Amino acid sequence: MNRTTAKPFTVMDEFELIKAATDYSLEQDENGRISGNFYHCKLTSAFQVILDIHENNIIGHAAYIRSESNGEVSLWPWQVFALASKDEQLIDLDRLCRAIHALNYFKKNFDTNTGQLFLSVHPRLLSSIQNEHGRTFKDFLDLTGISTSRIVIEIPPALNHDWKLLQKLIINYRSYGYQIALNFSSTNGHWLLGTDDLHPDILIVQAHELLHYQLNDYPEDNSTRDAGFRLHVRKIETQEQLTAAKQAGAHYLQGNFLGKTV
Repeated sequence: MNRTTAKPFTVMDEFELIKAATDYSLEQDENGRISGNFYHCKLTSAFQVILDIHENNIIGHAAYIRSESNGEVSLWPWQVFALASKDEQLIDLDRLCRAIHALNYFKKNFDTNTGQLFLSVHPRLLSSIQNEHGRTFKDFLDLTGISTSRIVIEIPPALNHDWKLLQKLIINYRSYGYQIALNFSSTNGHWLLGTDDLHPDILIVQAHELLHYQLNDYPEDNSTRDAGFRLHVRKIETQEQLTAAKQAGAHYLQGNFLGKTV
């Protein structure tokens, strides 16, 4: 059963339990930071704050993988995932990254039930797994007492063209209690706005795209509330983009203009 009540996170005991119960190659440094190894790459987490514009507070963080060598970035995330040429390797790598992110994030944020962790999933992984998306990660979360309701699964925009797969993914992930975020893209995602069929919890829009459209092309605050999803504007780099996000009725804000990835 997936527990919703937080309990004290005893680092060493639960970390050893997780190592014993999974196939992940995990390490922990003297500061308690979790890392993993994949093809001689040392992988760890970086997080960027996400702000709730209405509540004027931090609602969670987006997680990004970092590959390090001697404390310096050695490979960008896309280069790390390019190493996984086979589907089986990609599945292992993606699960390893999610395990690292969850341990690093909730180990520091276990005193509250409100912090949400936003996790992206590689598009090739979603098409290669046929059924029960999110089941293995839920089993992992159960080991640490983390509720799936605190996880936002981001579906990449590369899948926007495949309506049936999107529906299947949303049904699968939601059945395990995850929140779902879809990514708008100007090339193939415009039809996502206002749809009555997919019902995402969150719609993610890149800030630079707001400036390429009339603001009335995007849902205003009342229409996003009626549609049942929250608008999340990402990669805000300038005051102009921040203003555009507010005018578009954004609920969540993220970008280097508001807080660096650390």
